[in-house]
Amino acid sequence: MSTVYNFCAGPAMLPPPVLAKAQAELLDWQGQGVSVMEVSHRGAPFIALAKESEADLRELMNIPDNYHVLFMHGGGRGQFAAVVNNFLGNHGKALYLISGQWSKSAADEAIRLVGESQVDTIEIVSKVNGLNKVTVPDFSVSSEQYRYLHYCPNETVNGIEMFEEIDAPWPVIADMSSTIMSRPVDVSKFGLIYAGAQKNIGPSGLSIVIVRKDLLELPIVNPSSIMDYRIAAQHDSMFNTPPTFAWYLAAEVFKWLKQIGGVAAIEGMNKQKAELLYQCIDHLPFYKNGVDPQNRSRMNVTFQLADEDLNKVFLADAEAQGLVALKGHRIVGGMRASIYNAMPLEGVQKLVDFMTDFAEKHSA
Repeated sequence: MSTVYNFCAGPAMLPPPVLAKAQAELLDWQGQGVSVMEVSHRGAPFIALAKESEADLRELMNIPDNYHVLFMHGGGRGQFAAVVNNFLGNHGKALYLISGQWSKSAADEAIRLVGESQVDTIEIVSKVNGLNKVTVPDFSVSSEQYRYLHYCPNETVNGIEMFEEIDAPWPVIADMSSTIMSRPVDVSKFGLIYAGAQKNIGPSGLSIVIVRKDLLELPIVNPSSIMDYRIAAQHDSMFNTPPTFAWYLAAEVFKWLKQIGGVAAIEGMNKQKAELLYQCIDHLPFYKNGVDPQNRSRMNVTFQLADEDLNKVFLADAEAQGLVALKGHRIVGGMRASIYNAMPLEGVQKLVDFMTDFAEKHSA
């Protein structure tokens, strides 16, 4: 069987060595004669896995000691609500920066929970020379007293990424679901980072929360206990049964990432993959990308065909070549190649070769 390269935006491909190990251990984990899915999360073997996975993540991201690391339920959307419920009690206000679909969804959820009076929004993407460009306001002159500022560094639907840090007088909360561990970040610049696991960490159903401890003193909106960061921290993410198999796979992804050189090493690989694909798009008039080069996502490369009547043919021919899940999000159309950490350079090269051949075949 020829190699299939999965460009799905999420759930996304996992590193093949991780899947191979999971397959080998599926029926017999650590010589116990049972699967990791069948052992108690409170037993010594799984507790050891949990502690090791947290230590590995702390090492990979250089997480300071004054931050909790939580393994929680609900994915990114679950955290949309959890952030509000944990930090917007007692009539506090928050500021949401809107750069695409997911930052808007987070703001919409906040408004649904506490109302428009407690949530301010700012659109930070505008058309400049026909391209989508991010412009972050200067917050140093603001007199507002927000509980937090929320933004999404990488918008998977829109193919927009923000590489600069947000300089704000309030705690900064980032939805890093699609960019976590793809490049180094200074965790100390954030009040909270959260990420659904299904792009760069593991399977869906698990979310990672990295929260500065002092933020847990803010007034809450009586969240359900399962989404209360304080309870999760007090119980080492074991207040209830966690998604154990997803946690196990995340732990293996952390080990894999350490083995290949860590976050700095994977950033170099991600730059190479993205540059290769964007170079193809830029050099062939058959394709176009609508994002300013400074804000082009390394994780989700969006592009359109000059002749959109060929979209179905492109997707069918690509799939026949083992290049799957390239259809763009229904909101924006076109194509999207998600090239997260697990996507090898060989997969991107094969896509570029296919796109080049396809353009030559169908150009007038």
